[in-house]
Amino acid sequence: MQNRRETLKQSAVVAGLLASTGLFPQYAFAYNKDAFKAKSVADVCKALGASAPVESKDVTIGGPDIAENGAVVPLTASTSLANAKHILVLVEKNPAALVAQFNVTDMVEASFAVRAKMGQSSDVYAVVITNDGKAFFAKKEVKVTLGGCGG
Repeated sequence: MQNRRETLKQSAVVAGLLASTGLFPQYAFAYNKDAFKAKSVADVCKALGASAPVESKDVTIGGPDIAENGAVVPLTASTSLANAKHILVLVEKNPAALVAQFNVTDMVEASFAVRAKMGQSSDVYAVVITNDGKAFFAKKEVKVTLGGCGG
């Protein structure tokens, strides 16, 4: 039976081997530039090859009603949809709407937390893109009292 220290040591060795073979970086740096540069929720979905998003009760977004500091706004996104491929967190009024993209499989609990930077009060979205390219969303308004983007 392995103890925790031995397991961590072996995990570090495996990660080092993957990095040295060149396999690991292709996954670590794989992202869609167009999606992260998009200005709206619809443009992000389009850049990721999804249909126009539709509101769904199977998607949830959580966060404060009022954020004291826009530099670190805690947000959560989750879904109960079985065929989810990506979960996105977006802030509508940020210069680039997409804050985070999480890749999901059946083996991952589709519930994530992130801290976003918000320059002003805005609607925030959780968008779920399914394996068949459909997009579903939930939104919530977050009021920011002190801007986090230099304001």
